[in-house]
Amino acid sequence: MTSTVERAAEIGSRFDPHAQERAARSGPVLLHSLSLFREVFEEIYAHRSISTVVEVGVETGQVSGVYADLGASRVFCVDPFPSDDMRTALAEDSRLQLVEKFSPEALGELPVADLYVLDGDHNYATVRGEVDWILANAPDAVIVFHDLMWPCGRRDFYYQPTRLGEEDRRPDTEDGPTVWHDGITSAGFVGAGSFTVAREAGGERNGVLTAVEDALAAAGDPSWQLEIIPAIFGVGVLMRRNEQTAALLDAVRRYSGSRLLAAMENNRIALYTRVLQMQFEAAAYATEADRLAETIAAQRGEIEALVAKNDELRRTLVEREAEHARRRQPMARTRRVAGRSLQRLSVLLAAR
Repeated sequence: MTSTVERAAEIGSRFDPHAQERAARSGPVLLHSLSLFREVFEEIYAHRSISTVVEVGVETGQVSGVYADLGASRVFCVDPFPSDDMRTALAEDSRLQLVEKFSPEALGELPVADLYVLDGDHNYATVRGEVDWILANAPDAVIVFHDLMWPCGRRDFYYQPTRLGEEDRRPDTEDGPTVWHDGITSAGFVGAGSFTVAREAGGERNGVLTAVEDALAAAGDPSWQLEIIPAIFGVGVLMRRNEQTAALLDAVRRYSGSRLLAAMENNRIALYTRVLQMQFEAAAYATEADRLAETIAAQRGEIEALVAKNDELRRTLVEREAEHARRRQPMARTRRVAGRSLQRLSVLLAAR
Protein backbone atom coordinates (compact mmCIF):
# COMPACT_ATOMS: atom_id res chain seq x y z
CA MET A 1 0.00 0.00 0.00
CA THR A 2 1.31 3.42 -1.00
CA SER A 3 1.71 5.75 1.95
CA THR A 4 0.89 9.45 2.08
CA VAL A 5 4.59 10.21 2.36
CA GLU A 6 5.30 8.26 -0.84
CA ARG A 7 2.54 10.18 -2.66
CA ALA A 8 3.71 13.61 -1.50
CA ALA A 9 4.89 14.43 -5.02
CA GLU A 10 1.32 13.94 -6.27
CA ILE A 11 -0.78 15.48 -3.52
CA GLY A 12 1.69 17.96 -2.04
CA SER A 13 3.33 18.19 1.33
CA ARG A 14 3.45 20.79 4.08
CA PHE A 15 6.72 21.97 2.53
CA ASP A 16 5.43 21.86 -1.06
CA PRO A 17 1.67 22.42 -0.83
CA HIS A 18 1.23 23.27 -4.54
CA ALA A 19 2.44 20.01 -6.10
CA GLN A 20 -1.06 18.89 -7.02
CA GLU A 21 -1.91 22.23 -8.61
CA ARG A 22 1.21 22.08 -10.76
CA ALA A 23 0.36 18.56 -11.88
CA ALA A 24 -3.23 19.60 -12.64
CA ARG A 25 -2.35 22.60 -14.78
CA SER A 26 0.34 20.71 -16.68
CA GLY A 27 -2.16 18.18 -18.02
CA PRO A 28 -4.58 18.56 -20.95
CA VAL A 29 -8.05 19.99 -20.42
CA LEU A 30 -9.49 16.76 -21.81
CA LEU A 31 -7.98 13.45 -20.68
CA HIS A 32 -8.24 10.98 -23.55
CA SER A 33 -5.10 8.86 -23.81
CA LEU A 34 -4.92 5.13 -23.15
CA SER A 35 -1.57 5.82 -21.50
CA LEU A 36 -3.61 6.77 -18.42
CA PHE A 37 -4.54 3.08 -18.09
CA ARG A 38 -0.98 1.87 -17.67
CA GLU A 39 -1.81 0.20 -14.35
CA VAL A 40 -4.54 -1.81 -16.10
CA PHE A 41 -2.06 -2.92 -18.76
CA GLU A 42 0.35 -3.81 -15.96
CA GLU A 43 -2.31 -6.16 -14.58
CA ILE A 44 -2.74 -7.73 -18.02
CA TYR A 45 0.99 -8.31 -18.42
CA ALA A 46 1.27 -9.61 -14.86
CA HIS A 47 -1.35 -12.29 -15.49
CA ARG A 48 -0.75 -13.14 -19.14
CA SER A 49 2.28 -13.74 -21.34
CA ILE A 50 2.21 -10.86 -23.83
CA SER A 51 4.77 -11.13 -26.60
CA THR A 52 3.00 -9.69 -29.65
CA VAL A 53 0.72 -6.65 -29.60
CA VAL A 54 -1.39 -5.23 -32.42
CA GLU A 55 -2.39 -1.64 -31.83
CA VAL A 56 -5.09 -0.26 -34.12
CA GLY A 57 -5.14 3.52 -34.05
CA VAL A 58 -1.85 5.01 -32.94
CA GLU A 59 -1.91 8.12 -30.76
CA THR A 60 1.63 9.44 -31.02
CA GLY A 61 3.80 6.36 -30.72
CA GLN A 62 4.45 7.13 -27.07
CA VAL A 63 1.69 4.78 -25.92
CA SER A 64 2.96 2.15 -28.33
CA GLY A 65 6.24 2.19 -26.47
CA VAL A 66 4.43 1.43 -23.21
CA TYR A 67 3.30 -1.95 -24.57
CA ALA A 68 6.91 -2.77 -25.42
CA ASP A 69 8.27 -1.47 -22.12
CA LEU A 70 5.88 -3.74 -20.25
CA GLY A 71 7.32 -6.79 -21.98
CA ALA A 72 6.13 -7.20 -25.56
CA SER A 73 8.86 -7.99 -28.07
CA ARG A 74 6.84 -6.83 -31.09
CA VAL A 75 4.21 -4.10 -31.38
CA PHE A 76 2.50 -3.66 -34.74
CA CYS A 77 1.13 -0.12 -34.96
CA VAL A 78 -1.71 0.03 -37.49
CA ASP A 79 -2.51 3.52 -38.78
CA PRO A 80 -3.30 4.36 -42.42
CA PHE A 81 -2.43 8.05 -42.06
CA PRO A 82 0.60 8.42 -39.78
CA SER A 83 1.89 11.90 -39.07
CA ASP A 84 5.56 12.79 -39.47
CA ASP A 85 5.94 12.93 -35.69
CA MET A 86 4.41 9.47 -35.37
CA ARG A 87 6.76 8.07 -37.99
CA THR A 88 9.73 9.54 -36.15
CA ALA A 89 8.62 8.21 -32.76
CA LEU A 90 8.03 4.69 -34.07
CA ALA A 91 11.25 4.62 -36.07
CA GLU A 92 13.28 5.36 -32.93
CA ASP A 93 12.18 2.07 -31.30
CA SER A 94 13.04 -1.17 -33.11
CA ARG A 95 10.31 -3.01 -31.19
CA LEU A 96 7.63 -0.89 -32.88
CA GLN A 97 6.58 -1.52 -36.47
CA LEU A 98 4.36 0.91 -38.38
CA VAL A 99 1.68 -0.71 -40.54
CA GLU A 100 0.21 1.86 -42.93
CA LYS A 101 -2.98 0.00 -43.73
CA PHE A 102 -6.64 0.10 -42.88
CA SER A 103 -8.22 -2.08 -40.25
CA PRO A 104 -9.74 -4.64 -40.14
CA GLU A 105 -8.07 -5.74 -43.40
CA ALA A 106 -4.60 -5.31 -41.87
CA LEU A 107 -5.32 -7.80 -39.07
CA GLY A 108 -5.20 -10.81 -41.38
CA GLU A 109 -1.80 -9.75 -42.73
CA LEU A 110 -0.15 -9.64 -39.29
CA PRO A 111 0.90 -12.38 -36.86
CA VAL A 112 -1.78 -13.44 -34.40
CA ALA A 113 -1.26 -11.30 -31.31
CA ASP A 114 -1.54 -11.91 -27.58
CA LEU A 115 -2.98 -8.43 -27.04
CA TYR A 116 -5.11 -6.31 -29.37
CA VAL A 117 -5.67 -2.64 -28.56
CA LEU A 118 -8.51 -1.24 -30.67
CA ASP A 119 -8.70 2.55 -30.78
CA GLY A 120 -9.08 3.30 -34.47
CA ASP A 121 -12.18 4.35 -36.39
CA HIS A 122 -15.02 4.58 -33.88
CA ASN A 123 -17.98 3.23 -35.79
CA TYR A 124 -20.01 0.03 -35.92
CA ALA A 125 -18.83 -1.28 -39.30
CA THR A 126 -15.12 -0.95 -38.57
CA VAL A 127 -15.20 -2.23 -35.00
CA ARG A 128 -17.54 -5.11 -35.87
CA GLY A 129 -15.12 -6.25 -38.57
CA GLU A 130 -12.17 -6.05 -36.18
CA VAL A 131 -13.86 -7.96 -33.36
CA ASP A 132 -15.29 -10.63 -35.69
CA TRP A 133 -11.80 -11.33 -37.03
CA ILE A 134 -10.13 -11.47 -33.61
CA LEU A 135 -12.77 -13.73 -32.05
CA ALA A 136 -12.42 -16.15 -34.96
CA ASN A 137 -8.64 -16.09 -35.32
CA ALA A 138 -7.20 -15.19 -31.92
CA PRO A 139 -9.45 -16.83 -29.33
CA ASP A 140 -6.78 -16.73 -26.62
CA ALA A 141 -6.02 -13.03 -27.00
CA VAL A 142 -6.87 -10.19 -24.66
CA ILE A 143 -8.68 -7.33 -26.40
CA VAL A 144 -8.66 -3.79 -25.05
CA PHE A 145 -11.13 -1.28 -26.47
CA HIS A 146 -11.28 2.46 -26.10
CA ASP A 147 -14.44 4.62 -26.34
CA LEU A 148 -17.09 2.11 -25.30
CA MET A 149 -19.03 4.79 -23.44
CA TRP A 150 -20.11 8.35 -24.33
CA PRO A 151 -19.85 9.66 -26.97
CA CYS A 152 -18.99 6.69 -29.24
CA GLY A 153 -20.60 3.78 -27.41
CA ARG A 154 -24.01 4.15 -29.08
CA ARG A 155 -23.23 6.67 -31.83
CA ASP A 156 -21.03 6.20 -34.89
CA PHE A 157 -18.10 8.54 -35.50
CA TYR A 158 -16.56 8.71 -38.97
CA TYR A 159 -13.03 9.99 -39.47
CA GLN A 160 -12.86 12.09 -42.61
CA PRO A 161 -12.42 11.32 -45.36
CA THR A 162 -14.17 8.03 -44.69
CA ARG A 163 -13.80 5.02 -46.94
CA LEU A 164 -16.98 3.36 -45.68
CA GLY A 165 -19.75 2.76 -48.20
CA GLU A 166 -23.20 4.23 -47.77
CA GLU A 167 -24.49 0.89 -46.49
CA ASP A 168 -22.10 1.14 -43.52
CA ARG A 169 -22.75 4.79 -42.70
CA ARG A 170 -25.61 6.43 -40.95
CA PRO A 171 -26.77 9.95 -41.83
CA ASP A 172 -24.08 12.12 -40.28
CA THR A 173 -23.34 15.71 -39.39
CA GLU A 174 -20.47 18.00 -38.43
CA ASP A 175 -22.39 18.95 -35.26
CA GLY A 176 -21.62 16.97 -32.13
CA PRO A 177 -23.25 15.44 -29.06
CA THR A 178 -23.43 17.00 -25.62
CA VAL A 179 -24.54 15.57 -22.29
CA TRP A 180 -26.85 18.53 -21.65
CA HIS A 181 -29.53 17.25 -24.01
CA ASP A 182 -30.08 14.19 -26.19
CA GLY A 183 -29.61 15.93 -29.54
CA ILE A 184 -26.60 17.26 -31.38
CA THR A 185 -25.38 20.83 -31.51
CA SER A 186 -22.71 23.04 -33.01
CA ALA A 187 -21.65 23.70 -29.42
CA GLY A 188 -21.07 20.01 -28.69
CA PHE A 189 -18.25 17.49 -29.13
CA VAL A 190 -17.43 18.36 -32.75
CA GLY A 191 -14.66 17.16 -35.03
CA ALA A 192 -13.85 20.51 -36.65
CA GLY A 193 -13.36 18.73 -39.96
CA SER A 194 -11.56 15.64 -38.66
CA PHE A 195 -14.70 13.56 -38.07
CA THR A 196 -18.46 13.59 -38.37
CA VAL A 197 -21.01 11.84 -36.14
CA ALA A 198 -24.26 9.98 -36.69
CA ARG A 199 -27.23 12.30 -36.40
CA GLU A 200 -29.05 9.86 -34.14
CA ALA A 201 -27.72 7.74 -31.27
CA GLY A 202 -28.82 4.23 -30.45
CA GLY A 203 -30.64 1.67 -32.53
CA GLU A 204 -29.07 -1.14 -34.50
CA ARG A 205 -25.60 -1.02 -36.07
CA ASN A 206 -24.68 2.21 -34.34
CA GLY A 207 -21.71 2.77 -32.04
CA VAL A 208 -18.62 0.96 -30.79
CA LEU A 209 -20.21 -0.87 -27.87
CA THR A 210 -23.09 -2.04 -30.05
CA ALA A 211 -20.54 -3.53 -32.46
CA VAL A 212 -18.78 -5.42 -29.65
CA GLU A 213 -22.06 -6.75 -28.27
CA ASP A 214 -23.24 -7.95 -31.68
CA ALA A 215 -19.90 -9.63 -32.43
CA LEU A 216 -20.05 -11.50 -29.12
CA ALA A 217 -23.63 -12.54 -29.76
CA ALA A 218 -22.70 -13.82 -33.23
CA ALA A 219 -19.73 -15.76 -31.86
CA GLY A 220 -22.04 -17.77 -29.62
CA ASP A 221 -19.33 -18.47 -27.04
CA PRO A 222 -20.52 -17.52 -23.54
CA SER A 223 -17.01 -17.79 -22.14
CA TRP A 224 -16.12 -14.41 -23.62
CA GLN A 225 -16.38 -11.81 -20.86
CA LEU A 226 -16.34 -8.05 -21.32
CA GLU A 227 -15.47 -5.66 -18.52
CA ILE A 228 -15.92 -1.91 -19.05
CA ILE A 229 -13.91 0.52 -16.98
CA PRO A 230 -16.07 3.68 -16.67
CA ALA A 231 -13.34 6.26 -17.15
CA ILE A 232 -11.85 8.35 -19.99
CA PHE A 233 -14.73 7.54 -22.41
CA GLY A 234 -14.86 3.90 -21.33
CA VAL A 235 -12.17 1.24 -21.71
CA GLY A 236 -13.22 -2.34 -22.32
CA VAL A 237 -11.22 -5.47 -21.55
CA LEU A 238 -12.42 -8.62 -23.30
CA MET A 239 -11.17 -12.19 -22.94
CA ARG A 240 -12.50 -15.70 -22.53
CA ARG A 241 -12.99 -16.64 -18.91
CA ASN A 242 -11.11 -19.78 -17.90
CA GLU A 243 -8.70 -20.90 -15.22
CA GLN A 244 -5.87 -18.88 -16.78
CA THR A 245 -7.84 -15.62 -17.07
CA ALA A 246 -10.04 -15.70 -13.96
CA ALA A 247 -7.53 -13.86 -11.78
CA LEU A 248 -7.00 -11.18 -14.44
CA LEU A 249 -10.73 -10.64 -14.87
CA ASP A 250 -11.10 -10.30 -11.11
CA ALA A 251 -8.27 -7.74 -11.08
CA VAL A 252 -9.91 -5.74 -13.89
CA ARG A 253 -13.26 -5.86 -12.11
CA ARG A 254 -11.81 -3.70 -9.34
CA TYR A 255 -11.87 -0.90 -11.92
CA SER A 256 -14.93 -1.86 -13.96
CA GLY A 257 -17.09 -2.17 -10.88
CA SER A 258 -16.10 1.19 -9.44
CA ARG A 259 -19.10 3.45 -8.88
CA LEU A 260 -16.66 6.19 -7.93
CA LEU A 261 -15.02 6.06 -11.37
CA ALA A 262 -18.44 6.06 -13.06
CA ALA A 263 -19.56 9.13 -11.09
CA MET A 264 -16.32 10.95 -11.83
CA GLU A 265 -16.57 10.17 -15.55
CA ASN A 266 -20.13 11.50 -15.72
CA ASN A 267 -19.00 14.65 -13.95
CA ARG A 268 -15.97 14.94 -16.25
CA ILE A 269 -17.95 14.82 -19.49
CA ALA A 270 -20.61 17.13 -18.06
CA LEU A 271 -17.99 19.73 -17.17
CA TYR A 272 -16.13 19.31 -20.44
CA THR A 273 -19.21 19.70 -22.63
CA ARG A 274 -20.17 22.75 -20.59
CA VAL A 275 -16.74 24.18 -21.39
CA LEU A 276 -17.34 23.41 -25.09
CA GLN A 277 -20.65 25.25 -24.92
CA MET A 278 -19.04 28.25 -23.23
CA GLN A 279 -16.26 28.31 -25.84
CA PHE A 280 -18.85 28.23 -28.61
CA GLU A 281 -20.84 31.03 -27.00
CA ALA A 282 -17.68 33.08 -26.44
CA ALA A 283 -16.75 32.66 -30.10
CA ALA A 284 -20.28 33.66 -31.11
CA TYR A 285 -20.11 36.72 -28.84
CA ALA A 286 -16.72 37.61 -30.31
CA THR A 287 -18.14 37.32 -33.83
CA GLU A 288 -21.11 39.49 -32.86
CA ALA A 289 -18.77 41.97 -31.20
CA ASP A 290 -16.72 42.14 -34.41
CA ARG A 291 -19.88 42.69 -36.43
CA LEU A 292 -21.03 45.45 -34.08
CA ALA A 293 -17.57 47.03 -34.23
CA GLU A 294 -17.75 47.04 -38.02
CA THR A 295 -21.25 48.55 -37.89
CA ILE A 296 -20.13 51.21 -35.43
CA ALA A 297 -17.10 52.03 -37.55
CA ALA A 298 -19.28 52.34 -40.66
CA GLN A 299 -21.82 54.53 -38.83
CA ARG A 300 -19.02 56.65 -37.41
CA GLY A 301 -17.75 57.18 -40.94
CA GLU A 302 -21.24 58.21 -42.04
CA ILE A 303 -21.53 60.62 -39.11
CA GLU A 304 -18.14 62.15 -39.89
CA ALA A 305 -19.21 62.58 -43.52
CA LEU A 306 -22.46 64.23 -42.42
CA VAL A 307 -20.60 66.52 -40.03
CA ALA A 308 -18.22 67.52 -42.81
CA LYS A 309 -21.18 68.17 -45.13
CA ASN A 310 -22.89 70.20 -42.43
CA ASP A 311 -19.75 72.27 -41.91
CA GLU A 312 -19.55 72.86 -45.64
CA LEU A 313 -23.19 73.98 -45.77
CA ARG A 314 -22.63 76.33 -42.84
CA ARG A 315 -19.63 77.91 -44.58
CA THR A 316 -21.69 78.32 -47.74
CA LEU A 317 -24.51 79.95 -45.75
CA VAL A 318 -22.14 82.35 -44.03
CA GLU A 319 -20.59 83.27 -47.37
CA ARG A 320 -23.98 83.87 -48.95
CA GLU A 321 -25.17 85.97 -46.01
CA ALA A 322 -22.02 88.09 -46.27
CA GLU A 323 -22.54 88.51 -50.01
CA HIS A 324 -26.15 89.45 -49.43
CA ALA A 325 -25.07 91.98 -46.81
CA ARG A 326 -22.58 93.54 -49.23
CA ARG A 327 -25.26 93.83 -51.86
CA ARG A 328 -27.66 95.52 -49.43
CA GLN A 329 -25.22 98.34 -48.45
CA PRO A 330 -25.37 100.34 -51.80
CA MET A 331 -29.13 100.03 -51.89
CA ALA A 332 -29.39 101.45 -48.42
CA ARG A 333 -27.31 104.48 -49.43
CA THR A 334 -29.46 104.96 -52.51
CA ARG A 335 -32.61 104.90 -50.39
CA ARG A 336 -31.14 107.45 -47.98
CA VAL A 337 -30.16 109.83 -50.82
CA ALA A 338 -33.54 109.40 -52.46
CA GLY A 339 -35.24 110.09 -49.16
CA ARG A 340 -33.37 113.32 -48.64
CA SER A 341 -34.13 114.43 -52.21
CA LEU A 342 -37.81 113.78 -51.69
CA GLN A 343 -37.75 115.81 -48.50
CA ARG A 344 -36.17 118.81 -50.29
CA LEU A 345 -38.63 118.48 -53.13
CA SER A 346 -41.50 118.45 -50.67
CA VAL A 347 -40.19 121.60 -49.01
CA LEU A 348 -39.87 123.43 -52.33
CA LEU A 349 -43.33 122.46 -53.38
CA ALA A 350 -44.74 123.63 -50.09
CA ALA A 351 -43.02 127.01 -50.44
CA ARG A 352 -44.73 127.73 -53.70
